[in-house]
Amino acid sequence: MSTDSAASDSDLKDRVVNFLRRNFPQIQMHGGNAAIEYLDEESGEVHIQLGGACSGCGISPMTIQAIKTRMVKEIPEIEQVQANTGQTGAPEMGETEGMSPSFPGESSDDDGSNEGPQAPF
Repeated sequence: MSTDSAASDSDLKDRVVNFLRRNFPQIQMHGGNAAIEYLDEESGEVHIQLGGACSGCGISPMTIQAIKTRMVKEIPEIEQVQANTGQTGAPEMGETEGMSPSFPGESSDDDGSNEGPQAPF
């Protein structure tokens, strides 16, 4: 691997870390954390692991969907984002395909009676 390629990998990793810090400070404020598990600059694929309070959190699927949607828009080199909380057993909780996350200013059809708070971002 050339020095230029290593510097480029480091730059992309720094931008992904800064993206997480800038866009999702609420993760830390609520006792959660986010870390890069895998980053492939050639394919544009990144795997993000949410931990701490995110594991088992009712709104973590919305956080995951927001990460996937925003990261590919803000970092052009990223083409595919995989994010999870490491939870197993309930595949529907880990899958975010087809979900409609709630964002501030949007209304929800759900009455929210058995759900936690809305996503804080």
